[in-house]
Amino acid sequence: MKKKIVIIGYVWVEPNSSAAGSRMLQLIQLFLNLDYKVVFASPAQKSDKAIDLQALGVTEVSIQLNSSTFDSYIKELLPEIVLFDRFMMEEQFGWRVAQYSPQSMRILDLEDLHFLRKTRHECLKKNISFNTEYLLRSDQTKREIAAILRCDMTLVISSYEMRLLRDVFNIDERLLCYLPFLLEKITSIDKEKWLPFSERHDFLFIGNFLHTPNVDTVLQLKNIWKVIRKKLPKAKLTIYGAYVTQQITQLHKPNEGFLIKGYTPDALERIGEARIMLAPIRFGAGIKGKLTDAMRCGTPSITSTIGAEGMHDSLPWNGAIEDEIEAFAKKAITLYTHEQVWKEAQKLGVTLINERYNKEKLIPFFIEKLHLISNDLAQHRLHNFFGELLHYKTLQATKYLSKWIEEKNSEEHPKK
Repeated sequence: MKKKIVIIGYVWVEPNSSAAGSRMLQLIQLFLNLDYKVVFASPAQKSDKAIDLQALGVTEVSIQLNSSTFDSYIKELLPEIVLFDRFMMEEQFGWRVAQYSPQSMRILDLEDLHFLRKTRHECLKKNISFNTEYLLRSDQTKREIAAILRCDMTLVISSYEMRLLRDVFNIDERLLCYLPFLLEKITSIDKEKWLPFSERHDFLFIGNFLHTPNVDTVLQLKNIWKVIRKKLPKAKLTIYGAYVTQQITQLHKPNEGFLIKGYTPDALERIGEARIMLAPIRFGAGIKGKLTDAMRCGTPSITSTIGAEGMHDSLPWNGAIEDEIEAFAKKAITLYTHEQVWKEAQKLGVTLINERYNKEKLIPFFIEKLHLISNDLAQHRLHNFFGELLHYKTLQATKYLSKWIEEKNSEEHPKK
């Protein structure tokens, strides 16, 4: 009989809308290849951009927040693994899994550290320098760290965040697994399909605009573009991305070469037509799918320190990393106008993908850690005393709050 994994999704899977969607699809494919029966369950509403997981052989299940129907469902299914998509889903369903399917290994996929992104945003709004001390004061930090401790394994996508969890928060490395994007190796055949420098034109940015850092990045690009446009008056910058807001739409200025195109189902094709990706990201966390997508398409990028954070470590970036507007624009102009510099940057992107994101190298390490924990789960949990303590306390608090909400909902909406 096949082993079973239930993935509890914060949202339904939209790989063409966000890096988080692509990441989730990679994890689903990973467990399918390991011959698991994969169930994807979510309390979210499904949009028209969500892919049909059933076509991949995945069972789709709609679940409810604060409902005991999940308890009976998970108790009957008894999966070997339950994977929580972001810490919010662990908060909602973790205690239910612990109570009704205690033998299930509980895995948390962070996507990124939400408390890191939120704290950086607050520092930016207050115009103060970010310091890790601010993280220690945040209630959201406590929530997310608690979710990590309650789980048997947490998947960490960024090498910077691995160090942060280990060195600042003293999380036992036995609870953490570094697992960035799982990508195919770039081959010579792939490179032959790329458009050459002479056939590529203009600049590009892409991002989901439900994600606040992407909105801020486009506003920052508006200022940078004025500098670039003075030197390259015929160049254009095209902004793509799902869920475009009115704030972004009103920036559309064709006469200035600043174009807002919105959602595209062919993101990689659009990236592969551009000469350079621009991503002056001022706050955020995790790693940036738009930047690995650029590397996969042979498109060099200019980004910020935060944009490249946790993505390349000691390897050179495939373009440039700059935080100041003038320096950023200058590097973008140089990369755009010097073919040899551009070609060298493109090569560096190939090295980055093949060295740091090659799934053939990453997956065996993950499988080894998965087996190590699952084969001796009781002993693993015994070593995680604070996690068990948090489960004991959380089970009491969250359980009765959730049951109160469920009872309240049933009184407001009695069954007919």
